[in-house]
Amino acid sequence: MASNKKEVATELLPVLRVYKDGTVDRLYPDPQAPPSPLDPATGVSSKDVMISPELSARLYLPTLITSPKNQKLPILVYFHGGAFCVGSVASSLGHHSLNSLVSEANVVAVSVGYRLAPEHPLPAAYEDCWTGLQWVASHADQNTIILDKEVELEPWLINHGDFDRVYLGGDSAGGNIVHNIAMRVGMKPLNCGIKITGAFLSFPYFLGSEPIGSEPRENHKESLLYRFWMLAYPNAPGGIDNPMINPWAPGGPDLSRIGCGRLFVCIGEKDKLRERGFRYCEAVRESGWKGELEFVEVEGEDHIFHIFKPHSDKAKSLIKRMASFIV
Repeated sequence: MASNKKEVATELLPVLRVYKDGTVDRLYPDPQAPPSPLDPATGVSSKDVMISPELSARLYLPTLITSPKNQKLPILVYFHGGAFCVGSVASSLGHHSLNSLVSEANVVAVSVGYRLAPEHPLPAAYEDCWTGLQWVASHADQNTIILDKEVELEPWLINHGDFDRVYLGGDSAGGNIVHNIAMRVGMKPLNCGIKITGAFLSFPYFLGSEPIGSEPRENHKESLLYRFWMLAYPNAPGGIDNPMINPWAPGGPDLSRIGCGRLFVCIGEKDKLRERGFRYCEAVRESGWKGELEFVEVEGEDHIFHIFKPHSDKAKSLIKRMASFIV
């Protein structure tokens, strides 16, 4: 009698299990939060929209009671974390964190629901996030949208968005995506000639074949961080030293071409990716990039702690720092 038990191809415990038939079990708890016309804690409204048949987004709008009538608000295009393999725009912790940031910063936010690996290996997520950003940018000229039958008008962006103040932001893998999208903006124009004012990289996910700084020298290639990248992008040219995960790798794009004038990078003292955040800032400064870079290290805290411990004083302080960056 044949067994119905599926064969395991690889496991990245305790997060995910991949089977030889291509199916995936995501094992880490990921409670979902629906969009809400009014978040009781922050007054922020949210809704889900379809950018294309394959790509969704969650939009956030702060309460407008405190804003002058007809005031246009900065636009934040946000990319969630999850090592490119887990998470979504509906993840409860991320959703509530964005509610807090949108309320504090008084911005319109668009969280892009990119496709996940390994079902959709990279660069799928990068392409989806570029598509999402271009969709946002297209709203700067309503005539452009009307001529494009595949793009529907989004009133929150048209009525409330200031397209002279467009920002990128993301946590962990989302911070990695922010960097790569900003690099692309520096080399390829956005719809309607939109420029990116600034970008924040929160606990960004960067890595490389050689340990740096205080990173452990042993079992580097067996770490979950290493294995997640190889699972997410198995055919990456250069593997773990592909410039998309190792921005300062030899032969990578010139970091001076980052396509915005301001960067905000934050890391945690106890974060395993701490050294990579430091090195990223050094590499950007050494590249000759002409923008303004603000760097924050949060003492005593671990990776994306502000999402996991949103009510702590340090989390609230970090959200305020992020919000003050978006002006």
